[in-house]
Amino acid sequence: MNLDIPVVDASGRRAGPPQARPDPLGGSLAVLGERGADMTILIIGHGSRERSGNDEIELFAAQWRARHPEWRIEVCFIEFAEVMLEAGLRRAAIGSRRVLVLPLILNAAGHAKMEIPEHIAEARAESPGVQFLYAPHLGAGEQILKILRRQLRSAMNTLDMPDPTGTGVIVLGRGSSDRGANGELAKMARWLLEETDHELVDLAFTGITWPRLEKVVQRQVLLGMRQIVLLPYYLFTGTLVQRIGRQIEHLRIQYPQVRFASGHYFGFEPEIFGLMDQRVHDLLDGAPEALMPCDGCKFRLFAEEHGQGHHHHDDGHVPAQVHDHAHEHGHEHPHGRAHDHAHGHDHAGRSHA
Repeated sequence: MNLDIPVVDASGRRAGPPQARPDPLGGSLAVLGERGADMTILIIGHGSRERSGNDEIELFAAQWRARHPEWRIEVCFIEFAEVMLEAGLRRAAIGSRRVLVLPLILNAAGHAKMEIPEHIAEARAESPGVQFLYAPHLGAGEQILKILRRQLRSAMNTLDMPDPTGTGVIVLGRGSSDRGANGELAKMARWLLEETDHELVDLAFTGITWPRLEKVVQRQVLLGMRQIVLLPYYLFTGTLVQRIGRQIEHLRIQYPQVRFASGHYFGFEPEIFGLMDQRVHDLLDGAPEALMPCDGCKFRLFAEEHGQGHHHHDDGHVPAQVHDHAHEHGHEHPHGRAHDHAHGHDHAGRSHA
């Protein structure tokens, strides 16, 4: 995939005034002007042991700044980086009356539901004059489906016989102990099945939960698939994305009679920028679903009071305490949105991107 990466200066900004442009989510994006005064947008990336993964998030931020030179945009990470959550929130609060916290994360599991809100609560206590607004993760919706469909079409064009009836599709994502996060991936696989002519669209995970890629490929081959397209469900590169590349090479050797094609992680796709734009505008407009549902959730507060929270501290990665406080709750939040999720954690003693 060719990424349209603009040339930016050392600060990540492009010269010249901001240009009006269409909003990928529909409508038009107005320059915020005075609405952006004294406001900081804090991007939270996952963080990777592979430095190039963190570099790509910084590049994403640079491109986003170029699109919105009137916005102050900062970056921090959950783990494996120099600027962690605590430091990022503290830096964003300096000189700001309002901090918009935007997780650059596809699925919400323990990090988005527990860890980030804990740090935001601490930041609110430390900077009582600053308003911290926590937006939802990117989620699984129409914009992500557009990316998957486009990547599937591109991968199919590389195959000798672009026939969907004989080509299986595997959506491959990071596994989680949180069933809600895994369910979002399953929803995307189902939507892709219903929106295309492929008769077999499966999902697989790189870790923590099942099924794994090798087992799903074996199943599709047994069902007669002569070609298989793998669609990595990742935003940026990292150790897991690199591992996927090696797995595909091994599969080609193991199944020489099967043609394999692969999509690309999609952090720089226009829909991702559009979703981040939408998060900002929704927060500023007070849209009904602008806030992350678990920001202020009574079940999360209960977990904190009973010592069930966890942090990745700035002084280095501290292994998470292994605990089980998964629960179901269908309850109404102030914005009237009921939901049911498990506050599980997906990183105790396990690999990260």
